[in-house]
Amino acid sequence: MSDGGVVDVRGLAEAALAAAGEETAEALVRSERSGFARFAASEIHQPTLVSDTTIQLRVLRGQRAGTAATNRLDEAGIADLVRRAREAAESSTPDDQLPPLAPPAAAPAIEGWDRATAALDGEGQARLALAAIDASPLPLYGFVTSGATELAVASTTGLRAHQRTTDATVRVIAADTGASGYAERTSWSTAGIDPAAAAREAAARAERTRSAGTLERGTYRAVLEPYALGELLQWLASDSFAALGLLDGASFLAGRLGERLLDPAVTILDDALDPAGLPKAVDFEGVPKQRVPLIEAGVARGVVWDRSTAARAGEGHASTGHAMPAAQRAWGPFVSALAMAGGEAPSLEALAEEVGDGIHVTRFHYLSVVSPRDGIITGTTRDGTFRIRGGRVAEPLVNLRFTVSVPELLSEVLGLTRDRLLTSQSDFYDERFAFGALVPGLATARFAVTGTGSGPGL
Repeated sequence: MSDGGVVDVRGLAEAALAAAGEETAEALVRSERSGFARFAASEIHQPTLVSDTTIQLRVLRGQRAGTAATNRLDEAGIADLVRRAREAAESSTPDDQLPPLAPPAAAPAIEGWDRATAALDGEGQARLALAAIDASPLPLYGFVTSGATELAVASTTGLRAHQRTTDATVRVIAADTGASGYAERTSWSTAGIDPAAAAREAAARAERTRSAGTLERGTYRAVLEPYALGELLQWLASDSFAALGLLDGASFLAGRLGERLLDPAVTILDDALDPAGLPKAVDFEGVPKQRVPLIEAGVARGVVWDRSTAARAGEGHASTGHAMPAAQRAWGPFVSALAMAGGEAPSLEALAEEVGDGIHVTRFHYLSVVSPRDGIITGTTRDGTFRIRGGRVAEPLVNLRFTVSVPELLSEVLGLTRDRLLTSQSDFYDERFAFGALVPGLATARFAVTGTGSGPGL
């Protein structure tokens, strides 16, 4: 990796393409240096450092495509990669909607690379973790992670794309017997996260969750913190804001583009170019990222596309720069930079005043989609659920089970905070691709509680 690393991703992409000879081919190289400092009960454990580079080669032969990948970066490894990609193409099923490889295009200039974050080592990550631990009066659980990734795409069309990004996240739960609170911070720079502030927020929230009570089933007015709203929107997005769901009829936008579906206060974008998020310049096909309006003032405007779904749709549709790596492309385009416009409320407390009587939710857990077409999602609240009475956050509640139609939840918005928070949506299980949702706090008139779960705490 450049700037302190040893891997020349662009050189590897060129080497793979050259080894493919006369084939119509696309080479994608991804390199990662990252690390985790995990902690439990305020003790650091399981430190992890990753240094990995993968070459993926995609070969097209008419209506057939074959993909292979390798971590072997020498000449023999690349030669074997080419052989396997050719064999995969030969044995694949013809696809009459297979799009050609992407043509050359200029990528937008973005922020999103921080030299200090790229250079952070295990010792530096541990120091950030200790800053969180030292700031919490309660036992702390969670992690600090940072990483630097670099991507290069080269194809026989003449396309050459390159980007490098950094990211950092602290995610914490302060927990004791009968008490737990959550907080996180994420940014493309370690200067944009404050582990100690996150720990103090989580601990203060946890102290308020002691002696939690129950709540009857019913539909309540509710305040959703950005942590909760970001995750809810991300789960909705996979079916409803991506072109595959639109084409298959699984999206709640299917057949409704141009209609007012949500409250006029709701505007949602996919905007990977915004430096307030986790910026990206290109997707995994090397196509430049575009800023895509999804909902404008409550009106359904569009979805994100990759080249495969655009070819399937025809009629002048084009990629918006949202393709996944070839091995995951059957899942459709990926919504990875959700951004929701804020409102006028100066704080979450002001939203509670708008609610009057209802509930306050910090975050969600165990989410799953019940009906993609209707945008129905179920799950539980966690690590900070409270009753709102008389416009003030009052007594704590146990974790609540819920089943909501997200479009219905967003159809009557009582208020939005002016400030927005970048909430991490990454699980960090596979090759690193940090993404998040930049969202405000929200007050809604309808949140359906279906039961109670466990209490807060250990």
